[in-house]
Amino acid sequence: MAETFDLIVLGSGPGGYVSAIRAAQLGLKVAIVEREKLGGICLNWGCIPTKALLRTSEIFHYMTHAGNYGLTADKVGYELDKIVARSRQVSGQLNAGVKGLMKKNKITVVEGTGKLTGKGKLSVTQGDQTRELEAKEIIVATGARARDLPFAKADGKHIWTYRHAMTPTEMPSKLLVIGSGAIGVEFASFYSDMGADVTIVEMLDRVLPVEDADVSAFMEKALKKQKMTILTGAGVEALTDTGKGVTAKIKTRDGKSEEHQFSHAIVAIGIVPNTEDIGLEALGVKTERGHIVVDGFGQTNVPGIRAIGDVTGPPWLAHKASHEGIIAVEHIAGKNPHPFETWNIPGCTYSRPQVASVGLTEAKAKEAGHEVKVGNFPFIGNGKAIALGEAEGFIKTVFDAKTGELLGAHMIGAEVTELIQGYVIARQLETTEEELMHTVFAHPTLSEMMHEGVLSAYGRAVHF
Repeated sequence: MAETFDLIVLGSGPGGYVSAIRAAQLGLKVAIVEREKLGGICLNWGCIPTKALLRTSEIFHYMTHAGNYGLTADKVGYELDKIVARSRQVSGQLNAGVKGLMKKNKITVVEGTGKLTGKGKLSVTQGDQTRELEAKEIIVATGARARDLPFAKADGKHIWTYRHAMTPTEMPSKLLVIGSGAIGVEFASFYSDMGADVTIVEMLDRVLPVEDADVSAFMEKALKKQKMTILTGAGVEALTDTGKGVTAKIKTRDGKSEEHQFSHAIVAIGIVPNTEDIGLEALGVKTERGHIVVDGFGQTNVPGIRAIGDVTGPPWLAHKASHEGIIAVEHIAGKNPHPFETWNIPGCTYSRPQVASVGLTEAKAKEAGHEVKVGNFPFIGNGKAIALGEAEGFIKTVFDAKTGELLGAHMIGAEVTELIQGYVIARQLETTEEELMHTVFAHPTLSEMMHEGVLSAYGRAVHF
């Protein structure tokens, strides 16, 4: 006999487990199915452990530059196994926390590989054991995985995906990072600060290509200042593990092909949705380029089957998945939530320097037909940034010149991943430039630059 529930969630990443918790809060009987570890990729192999590694490299950077702060630090070094162990311990702690939340909310956790077998039916297999589950609603939250190069599969020896890069057994001496999105730049930042000679190859004409062009340009200069080699408009044509390292054939911007030697390579060229072998085809669930097609409430074309998170397409972000899940569940429970939209989702890159943004870039705003007012305020004009020894970066704002609507905000510099939420809230509340100008920002704080960034768009910046 099948076990019956009101809702089954397939996948326990930040979309899946948040969906399950919200459903339980609303009185639904919930089961969540996970084939690996609760918390999914984000908690176990993505967002959280990478931030632990980046915190280590940040502290190591400060230690090796102690003289800038009037300090002396002799014989600075590190133990790689302990760095990795700390990162894994952080993930383990949060994994245990999710387990506790499942128990607290009386959610049934089913371990194994789930597959849709019919309308409202899910079969879960682990080893030689199978459990049959049934529910009125099923949410697919199976996430995504790293994309491999078609000509060079990552095996963890010298060619790595993000998973391998999080648990290195040796520190690369000369590292090739293929792709300059958030994942690529974050790993480049970590390994560079830990002493590796880093080269980034990006097919498009600039690093962090989804960000505002001014942010990309500043980031490229910052990375080059950190002695990284940046090759944009370039591609890797071949990658060979030599047994002692890797040989890369790189086609440069001018069309020439060159061979370069590296100790290791990280492939960070995107992700692939986990939609194979979960029963979508048999039920007729519509997909496009592998991603499940959904509406603003996570509904697919098949009644009773919903999907959220990375499996539904960009932006591939944990907080997007969580919010999608909450909306889907509240819709199931008849709460009339607003349909999900992507217009106000912040993006963050936790490199050195950090990058954060929300809304339209200047170019996209103009393409959309807006007459814009643009503000730009540098970190060097902020007392707290100078005191911190972090005076490189800027905050850029894009306003509609006619209505005062904040169309977008783009930041690069220390702690901007924490600052961006102020602008996200402002946009959510439909705040105009007038309200922002009349808001009092505490002094001395980095957040004062957010105020100045608004004032700058209207020719009223005070400190620059």
